[in-house]
Amino acid sequence: METFTAILEFLTFWLVDQYWFPVFLIGSGIFFTIYLGFPQIKYFKHGWRILSGKYVKEDTKGETTPFQALSTALSGTVGTGNIGGVALAIFLGGPAAIFWMWITAFFGMTTKFVEVTLAHKYRETLPDGSISGGPMYYIENGLNMRWLAILFSICLLLMCLGTGNMPQISSIAVVMNDTFNIPKIVTGGVLAVLLWMVIIGGIKRIAQIASKLVPFMAFWYLVGSFAVIVSNYENIIPSLQSIFIHVFTPAAAVGGFLGASVAAALTRGVNRGLYSNEAGQGSAPIAHASSKTENPIEEGMVSILEPFIDTIVICTITGLVILSSGVWTEKFENRFEQSSMCYLDGTYSDSKTEDIKILQDYILSCSGPQTYSGKEEVIDGKLSNNEITLMHNRSVSENVIYNHEGAPFTGSVEITDGKLKTPGIFITGDSLLLGADLTSKAFTRSLFGEFGQYIVAIGLLLFAFSTAIAWSYYGDRATVHLFGEGWILYYRIIYVGAFFTAAIIDTKIVWDIATVIGPIATVPNLLAILFLRKEIKKLDSEYVIRS
Repeated sequence: METFTAILEFLTFWLVDQYWFPVFLIGSGIFFTIYLGFPQIKYFKHGWRILSGKYVKEDTKGETTPFQALSTALSGTVGTGNIGGVALAIFLGGPAAIFWMWITAFFGMTTKFVEVTLAHKYRETLPDGSISGGPMYYIENGLNMRWLAILFSICLLLMCLGTGNMPQISSIAVVMNDTFNIPKIVTGGVLAVLLWMVIIGGIKRIAQIASKLVPFMAFWYLVGSFAVIVSNYENIIPSLQSIFIHVFTPAAAVGGFLGASVAAALTRGVNRGLYSNEAGQGSAPIAHASSKTENPIEEGMVSILEPFIDTIVICTITGLVILSSGVWTEKFENRFEQSSMCYLDGTYSDSKTEDIKILQDYILSCSGPQTYSGKEEVIDGKLSNNEITLMHNRSVSENVIYNHEGAPFTGSVEITDGKLKTPGIFITGDSLLLGADLTSKAFTRSLFGEFGQYIVAIGLLLFAFSTAIAWSYYGDRATVHLFGEGWILYYRIIYVGAFFTAAIIDTKIVWDIATVIGPIATVPNLLAILFLRKEIKKLDSEYVIRS
């Protein structure tokens, strides 16, 4: 496990923490925005008209209506990224991460328009009559680069598990356990069965369920969110100001939050923006390719609405809920995950200015001369050595209790290079929260009180489960492209198995997997649409908006 964690940290450094990926992703969106004359603005209104289905004829080729295709794509994007992902962006990059999510979404609207249009144009009809489309088809048929199409399909399969599958059930299991005390294995088992019952019906069943589920779950979540924001109305303006103030200025330490750099806000905001709306990632075009839209560019117009709804509307509201409630800087009692813990040699406090700078140097990596190693005694759950600082979730932990088999532990523990090595010990205490737990806590700061957490729990259940359903179809099409239709059943078995497994393993590992997989798959897709720029320009210039 340590080797695997080290590999993830290495990939995170090169794929997420560096500037090249945000520059490439946003740069591609900026290029197409200028190249095509701001399609996210000029086609925005017409996209809503096409969504209504007024231009669809009975004999139009496809398996879903434009609304069903958008609902399926939205069910794939509106998930943990909107609840846990926004919280993670703020946790890692501070309030300014929301700004970079907006930037990613605005230019991502154009990127989505381009990739969906191309996917719809190059879609294929399989022998069983079903429609199959996506980046692998326009890469192979539009560029005649089968090797790159195969690479994308392989990346897409990994992404289906590491992005669309595992983080979804992981977040559901954590929240259902924390809110309703339902064991993770039970949540995973029940939802795995329901997932199988849905995906076995293919895109038609998935689209039918998504078109009913997406509007309901969005209404449910938004009503609850506005209740929180209104309850903390005095913090709305300061929250919005904090988003813009720290765009080019590092976020200062506040409460338990130790601050964040400009680079962290940018890279994490872009990464979470991509994870949320998937623009440029090449996943949503697979759903849109099945739509009964006569002109490919019209389906591209429908897809423009996707990043707008997902990121600019829903993610912004989640961000305001977290910032206005103030919970992002506060510590709460929770169970510590081993992968998020680090022992430092020395006593440090987040209330001392001189200590904060030292702590900031070590929150990004649990290594270096100040990590602690040694054997220490624990008496009635408390560490006897007060010259050690335990960091958890990038914050100085407080009220730490060592537990064993449900009771305070007494005995010795082994710590090596900042990591607890004694098996069977779990730690509870106060620290910052991240992910869905942070959003859930924010919802308790409203007129709902403690009942606010139930809104998040049910909302996340609906969001994340619908995402897992949609992503099963994306992997379904990648499997067809790589191995043929005969392998679909085997893929679905693996998909549901991974779904169940992720419910009971370390959630930080799951999120780390999701963080690195997205950029890996996005690069070949962005390269493909850039190579096909003249084709999309031709389609755009020839289109005349219908009345």
